[in-house]
Amino acid sequence: MEEIFISLLLLAMIFLASLQIFMRTLFDSGLVWVDPLLRYLVLWVGMLGAALATRYGKHITIDIFSHLLPGRGSLWLNLLLNLFAAVVCGFLTWAAFLFVKNEIAFDSGRELVGIPVWALNLIFPFAFALMAARFSAKFYDHGVGLLLPPGSSSKSISG
Repeated sequence: MEEIFISLLLLAMIFLASLQIFMRTLFDSGLVWVDPLLRYLVLWVGMLGAALATRYGKHITIDIFSHLLPGRGSLWLNLLLNLFAAVVCGFLTWAAFLFVKNEIAFDSGRELVGIPVWALNLIFPFAFALMAARFSAKFYDHGVGLLLPPGSSSKSISG
């Protein structure tokens, strides 16, 4: 579902950007709301893409130590890294929540295509909360892996 939604957002971005280029080239004008909306769509695609990358374990990592550590050492490292990432994403969720809360409190009725601007910023707490949940699931998965005897296999719950 995430992949479909991101794909639809990308299609909308391509359509709107092409429409804007077409109108500027042929009519020397454009739609005033397209450029700000495209900026928000880029944020949505980027944040949802980061959450999707976390789901598949394809987020940016610096794993120079994981190749040097034996099997269980690598599990411990992944356990700590996922805990750290979950905590950081948790703090970012809280900061994003406060940001949106302030946007609502100080909102002066600003809208973009009929959507309050604060609502367009809801992607931040949503995506960070989703990433925190996924890192927490990976933390749990690695913790379970450490509890099992060496050489036994466990079914991954976090992808």
